[in-house]
Amino acid sequence: MDGTDGRECYHCRQWIAAGEVHDCWTTTEAALTRDLDEPLKDAFERLREAAVDLGDQRIYASHHSIMFARRVCYAFVRPRRRWLDVCIFLGREITGPQVRRSDRVSRTKVANLLRVTHRDEVEAPITDWLAEAYAYVDSPPSTAPTEPRVRRAAKKR
Repeated sequence: MDGTDGRECYHCRQWIAAGEVHDCWTTTEAALTRDLDEPLKDAFERLREAAVDLGDQRIYASHHSIMFARRVCYAFVRPRRRWLDVCIFLGREITGPQVRRSDRVSRTKVANLLRVTHRDEVEAPITDWLAEAYAYVDSPPSTAPTEPRVRRAAKKR
């Protein structure tokens, strides 16, 4: 033995005593929102209320984010010190002053990244986009005509 009575978690860098149970992947909404200022807590609560009003879903904390999911995740919130990063998955890019970036994450989905700093921002169009994303989970992907795949013959040597 080298004289150490524990180890440092490679992920969260927390010191873990020998024999101590450690699971830094397990977190809660309360833990993620605990250190937020009141305006950000209010903004998160308003976002959560708007999502809950949409219908049956699962809301859970995962690592650094709070996920909103039906069959699959349709949005998530990542609390930051001075704002909330909100990601809404839709079948299209959205535009507006709140939208920081839009990234195509699959053939049918675009991740639209928003920044929210106050409860008053959580109204239309953000609530409309949340509702659209909630409904988008159950809508079948569009069957846009695609070119047929062409198999190429193997080269002979």
